[in-house]
Amino acid sequence: MTVTADDFKRVLQSFTAAVEGNAGDKLASLFAEDGTYHDGFYGSFTGRSAIATMLSEHFWGAAEGFRWQMHDAVVNDSIGYASYLFSYVSKLPGAEGKPVRFTGMSRFRFDDTGLIKDYREEFNTGAALAQLDFEQGRIVGHLKKKVSEYPRTR
Repeated sequence: MTVTADDFKRVLQSFTAAVEGNAGDKLASLFAEDGTYHDGFYGSFTGRSAIATMLSEHFWGAAEGFRWQMHDAVVNDSIGYASYLFSYVSKLPGAEGKPVRFTGMSRFRFDDTGLIKDYREEFNTGAALAQLDFEQGRIVGHLKKKVSEYPRTR
């Protein structure tokens, strides 16, 4: 199945509404049974149950007041990209009530039925953590861990 621009627009609207509304089952239903959500903070979650749990326990367990605006969306057959503005209010101990806002890029790979097979995102996690006033060492440790996960090219 070829995913059209209109199809992708509907997916983006459903995707962001599910996150903003803490609707894990709705978010998970956009994914193939073995689909994977690769989150910039929390890592990878495969399968609908894991994706629904990720939203309720990780996202909404640590924050609230989510706003996710996707824009500049493009899609070609089975892959789509969108830039975004994402924001939330922290519930983390020591950072309660602190607002966080950042931009990023999403990549969606779709299976032959039009469901999400693989979702990935790229954003500056260090800038997000700095908005929470995390200690420098904690931010550096987080960024070093992310760098260690980059694929080797040589």
